[in-house]
Amino acid sequence: MRALQLFGDRDLRQVDIAEPPPPGPGEARLRIAVVALNHIDVWGWRGMAFAKRKLPLTIGAEASGVVEAIGPGVANVLPGQLVSIYGARTCGRCRPCREGRDNLCEHVGGVHGFHLDGFAQEVSNVPARQLVPAPPGCDAVGAALAPVTFGTVEHMLFDNAKLEPGETILVHAGGSGIGTAAIQLAKRHGTNVITTVGSDEKIEPAKSLGADHVINYRTDRFEGAVRKLTKKRGVDVVFEHVGAETWAGSMLCLKRGGRLVTCGSTSGPSAPTNLMMLFQQQLRLIGSFGCRMENMADAMRKMAEGLVRPVVDTEVGFGDIDVALDRMESRRVFGKIVLDLRDKREASDSVRAA
Repeated sequence: MRALQLFGDRDLRQVDIAEPPPPGPGEARLRIAVVALNHIDVWGWRGMAFAKRKLPLTIGAEASGVVEAIGPGVANVLPGQLVSIYGARTCGRCRPCREGRDNLCEHVGGVHGFHLDGFAQEVSNVPARQLVPAPPGCDAVGAALAPVTFGTVEHMLFDNAKLEPGETILVHAGGSGIGTAAIQLAKRHGTNVITTVGSDEKIEPAKSLGADHVINYRTDRFEGAVRKLTKKRGVDVVFEHVGAETWAGSMLCLKRGGRLVTCGSTSGPSAPTNLMMLFQQQLRLIGSFGCRMENMADAMRKMAEGLVRPVVDTEVGFGDIDVALDRMESRRVFGKIVLDLRDKREASDSVRAA
């Protein structure tokens, strides 16, 4: 079967590998449908692994698939079901896992596509506990975007930041995958959404997703624009995932008692923090990583009900992966780049270039 494997820094190849054996106890055999690309794939491609990994490594941290067979003891999925795949190898036994706080697993084995083999291969055996069935009305693209793109945002906005209807939120990088999800989820929750983008071409697409105000951060200082839009009051929540470039300005955008929730640092992992501002303004800085499986289920339900939708920038095949990663590195993207592994006759009409 075909797979995309990383052999070294920036050395990504399409290879033929053996199909996995029949699923063992607690496993399900999946025919992978769609893989959604993320910055974690770019980091892995660059060699930015934060733990030891064995190369070659199959890439792909976020994906959907169809169950082909189940092993002994599997009761949560059935053959023929479309499922979304949780991207971390959790233990399923520790207290956080038992309580449904999957992203706080005390014995996590690593992240697929980064530390462990990922899902960019045609067939994969996966622990069934990592699978969340997609409801009717959610297609393979939506299910592929549930674990990271939408699940991360659900966890950030509602579990951590406790976003409330009527509040104002600043969403950074509204043209990114999680940015497009955050705009939609926040707007459907009844909030006033301000977002930043890196070019004028992204302004109207961001507004079409529900953004009330869009700031081109390359031509305007976003913190000044936000203070003006909020009449110097500031926003209730900042949705941060850019890192060093926006950190100080994000804190300046918060109202007294505001909350900043962050899940990423694509522009750099270290940034100065004004501690006097932090305690005098009684700000709350919240770190967020991954999601709970319940967040994935919630996201797919909203997609099935038509409340939010996947935003696909580009569909690629195995042979176009280098082009896709280059496009992601240069940030010339609005929404997600997806790798479609399905027979084209079965592929959803929703997978197309924006």
